[in-house]
Amino acid sequence: MLLTVDIGNTTVALAGFVGQELTVLHRVPSDTTLKVSQWVEVLEGYLAQCPPIQGVALSSVVPALTPRVSQALSHLTGTQVLTVDASTPTGLSLEGYQGATLGTDRVVDCVAALGLCAPPLAVFDMGTATTLSVVGKDRTFLGGMILPGLSLSLEALSAKAAQLPPITLSPPEEVIGRDTERCMRYGALYGAAGAIEGIVARLEEELGPLTVVLTGGNSTHVRPLLRIPVLWKPHLTFRGLREVWLHQHPTAK
Repeated sequence: MLLTVDIGNTTVALAGFVGQELTVLHRVPSDTTLKVSQWVEVLEGYLAQCPPIQGVALSSVVPALTPRVSQALSHLTGTQVLTVDASTPTGLSLEGYQGATLGTDRVVDCVAALGLCAPPLAVFDMGTATTLSVVGKDRTFLGGMILPGLSLSLEALSAKAAQLPPITLSPPEEVIGRDTERCMRYGALYGAAGAIEGIVARLEEELGPLTVVLTGGNSTHVRPLLRIPVLWKPHLTFRGLREVWLHQHPTAK
């Protein structure tokens, strides 16, 4: 089995592939207070259920966690962990972009998207933040945008406005909110959908027709509200990590 690991601001996600099939998926909180030995304890129970692991590919947007989780995984699996960074050969050109500051989750998202459809592409990953990554016709990473994520936006409203309560995301029943809770929830959901539609329209004015790929934990809430065609791939980051690992190990299956 190939293990892929995505360290995000909210969770550390582990996904295992047997061939092309994703067979294992676990998420644990991104606890930056844990030491390497504690990460070994946290991850050991999950990995004990897995078949033999032939390799590990990891991406991270939490620098404090990267070496700790990597060392724990190396200890548990007995393999060298491929940690994707700006120097990792991925097949995606970053020419013209300051790669040292680019989140590797965005890189592997684009690698996976390029394996699914022809560029140009716009990849929206809706997690703690909503990121847009744009790939040009020549398979070069052009750049993109970073927006506050759905949950983060709602948490900020609740924290900064005394009369606005905490909100749990769920599908809207209509367009117009009839109380404060629904006003906040609908505003976040329809606002996110409208932002994606508006950004895509502007991108197509500049780049011409493109394929829109949607992923990330919050994408499930927004996808039904979109009025533009999108390719929804909830496990895009894991599949991109798999492609990057295979790029480094071309004889592996």
